[in-house]
Formats: sequence, structure tokens, C-alpha cells
Amino acid sequence: MGEATVKRAPGRGRFITFEGGEGSGKSTQIKTLSARLNGTKLRNIVTREPGGSPGAEIMRHLLLSGMGKLLGPDAETLLFAAARDDHVRTVIQPALAQGTWVLCDRFSDSTRAYQGRGGQVAPGVLNAMQRVTIGDLKPDLTIILDVPVEVGLKRAAARRGKGAPDRFEAEDLKFHEDLREAYRQIAAEDPQRCVLIDASADPDTVASLVWTTVRDRLLTIAVSAPPPSAPAASATPTSATPTPATQ
Repeated sequence: MGEATVKRAPGRGRFITFEGGEGSGKSTQIKTLSARLNGTKLRNIVTREPGGSPGAEIMRHLLLSGMGKLLGPDAETLLFAAARDDHVRTVIQPALAQGTWVLCDRFSDSTRAYQGRGGQVAPGVLNAMQRVTIGDLKPDLTIILDVPVEVGLKRAAARRGKGAPDRFEAEDLKFHEDLREAYRQIAAEDPQRCVLIDASADPDTVASLVWTTVRDRLLTIAVSAPPPSAPAASATPTSATPTPATQ
């Protein structure tokens, strides 16, 4: 069978967001995907929330230091909204308009999970903030990395070493359990956009599932035709849930 090639349509770039609780492996997977897209000659940028633009990075420092929590969940949501507005206007929208793919570590689903489910901010407030900050901008694909809370928190602790946990890592176990359930609910309610991937496996296995998801949903794969005498091979669908890794 001939070599597969990627057909890319000119125009707007694709917008992929990565979501998940603490220690779910988003940073690792987003960098791996970016490298893989580079290998297909697809221009892409990696960004994050809160942050991603100079103004939003200032907000990030305030939010992760705990300032938002001191002000209360509604005020914290407003800080996130201000950061997202700057990020979308100065980074995300211009990149997409130039045909660049944008890979974002967290986006609006994080607000719904963390401030909505965790902080009990009213849906009306969240909807209003979303209308103001992103309008009709919607990710083409959202990859939600799902991992048991105990595993994720252990990974987060190992990652920071002797450093102090940030504002969200320091929350109690119930907060993180609720957070995981919120993400699973988001995935179930919007299957056209969201894919829930078991992130408890090793990073290479998870990366393979992420790439399969991106390839099947956003890339058109063309396989050069086989010789006339050879039957065409049929594609075998790949599950987005790996065999659980031994912990």
C-alpha cells in the first residue's frame, strides 16, 4: 500500500483545546501533538490559559496565586474572562485567520468545570462571560484527558517537586472529584466536539490516541491507490480508551 499523505484545505486554521484535571498530562500531550503536526508541515502554535498573551499572563499570576479565591468565585470568573478576552483577540483569532492551527492548554470548558462546578458560579454568569469574551468562537476539537483524581494529584505533586501547590492544586479531594465529573459531563453533552481519552496510560500510548483522534476528525488522509490487482485495505477504527496501565 502506498504512503499516506495529508490533504490540507487553505483558509482558517483549526482550533484544538486540551482539558482535564490536575496532573492529567495536558502539557506533555499538547507539545507532542505540536511536534507531530510540524512533521506534516502544518503550521501551529501552542498557547495556554489562563495566559497566552502579555495581558493574560499578568492575570494568570493573580489567579494562580489565590487572589481570585480571596475575591470570591464570581470575581474570579471575571478575572478569567478578562484574561481570555485579551488572549482571544491578540493571539487565537489572528492565528486562526492566518491559517495557523492553535493548540490551547485549557479554554472555556475549564471555566465551566472549575468555576461552574467547583465554584458554584451560576450558569447565567458563565454564559454571559462567554458571550463577551469569545462570542461564537468554538474549538474544532476538545480533547479531555481523564485520569483518576489520586493519580492526577500524585503526578502534579511530582511535577512541582518541593514547590508549593497552586491555588487549584491545593483544593480538597472532593473539589477534584467534582471537577473530574464535570469534565466527563461536558464530554457526554457535546460528543461532536469533545473526545474523552483515558490518560492513565503511559504518555506514548496516550499520544497515539490523541493523534488518532486528530487525524480522524480533522485531517483528510489520502492513500495512494494500490495496484489494480490488489484489493483496497479497509480501515480499522481505533478506540480512544487504551488498556489500563499497571500502576
